[in-house]
Amino acid sequence: MPIYHSLGQIPPKRHTIFNKENGGIYYEQLFGTEGFNSHSSLLYHVHRPTQIKHILESYDVMPRIAVEKNIRPILLKSMKTKPVDDFLESRVPLMLNSDCVISVAAPRQSLNQYFYKNADADELIFVHEGNGVLHTLMGDIQFVPGDYLVIPRGMIYQISFDTYNNRLFITESYAPIYTPKSYKNSSGQLLEHAPFCERDFKLPGSLNTFDQKGDFLIKIRKQGMMHQFVYATHPFDVVGWDGYNFPYGFSIHNFEPITGRVHLPPPIHLNFETSSFVVCSFCPRLYDYHPQAIPAPYHHSNIDSDEVLYYVDGDFMSRNDIEPGDITLHPKGIPHGPAPGAYERSIGQKETHELAVMVDTFRPLQITEAAIAMDNGNYATSWLE
Repeated sequence: MPIYHSLGQIPPKRHTIFNKENGGIYYEQLFGTEGFNSHSSLLYHVHRPTQIKHILESYDVMPRIAVEKNIRPILLKSMKTKPVDDFLESRVPLMLNSDCVISVAAPRQSLNQYFYKNADADELIFVHEGNGVLHTLMGDIQFVPGDYLVIPRGMIYQISFDTYNNRLFITESYAPIYTPKSYKNSSGQLLEHAPFCERDFKLPGSLNTFDQKGDFLIKIRKQGMMHQFVYATHPFDVVGWDGYNFPYGFSIHNFEPITGRVHLPPPIHLNFETSSFVVCSFCPRLYDYHPQAIPAPYHHSNIDSDEVLYYVDGDFMSRNDIEPGDITLHPKGIPHGPAPGAYERSIGQKETHELAVMVDTFRPLQITEAAIAMDNGNYATSWLE
């Protein structure tokens, strides 16, 4: 995220003494990515952020794989996901590979009994239903339906929900999540042709500093295990920070679609990218305006990627009988395209009101047992006339 941001108190020079008013000094922490070679921020703590009191029992959270080598198109009815009180226990991994994990969740309660850190992956949380606040040691971010929350790996956070019925679509990435290079100039500023700009982002605000000692449970996910650490001080004890590596939000409703005279390929919908997958936002937009245009997407071969679509809202013009919360997987190796009748039905149409999130992975996805339980069973043959 190549935007400089600062909150709270920071010293005039980095790596120098930063005195507290009542005596003592603040403790500096570098929060960086890709070693010391990419985006980073400098945080200033009231207490040393390293004071471990106890290490409790660790437990296995690896998803159970049902299909390791998949080539079958599938349709998952994710609204079957049972609501669960606990934020972490509500997560249901559906697909994964060595680069990412794709999950859904229906948490009923706020994450406020403990803190959470994903030590392995950046998290991209799409809020389908729910309102609340993401609390982090770098500040708070309010969210509403349609918001993406980008949480860098290693970020300690909690979530407060104002709602009881919450639905989330979550992508965990083992490579950093960035905005697309094609939208930026050589120094990282978003260009004029980009479908969003820097002012569209929700940056952390309301930095609350907790100078508290006690027992503070932090659950840390690493290598398929959940580790439980008890720290001696409140993890949200940061008095100030500055830099380029921090959580942020972005509303899918602020994505400005790119259109043309004839149908344009999915990269025009690009919203986020990593070295191993991309995320696209399909938003309400005008259709192609060539007099002979066919607005529905042409059939195309999945030669290089598995395509996952999470349907959010609206009329999904390329599919039949799709409902909000449905997820389709079009796997690498076989072509796919509009459902029967959708190609013809789109001719002459002027606009679409669909809303969807697409994740295209460059390596094949494995299918979990939880996903098989949501499979409608006959999607692979749905193109038969």
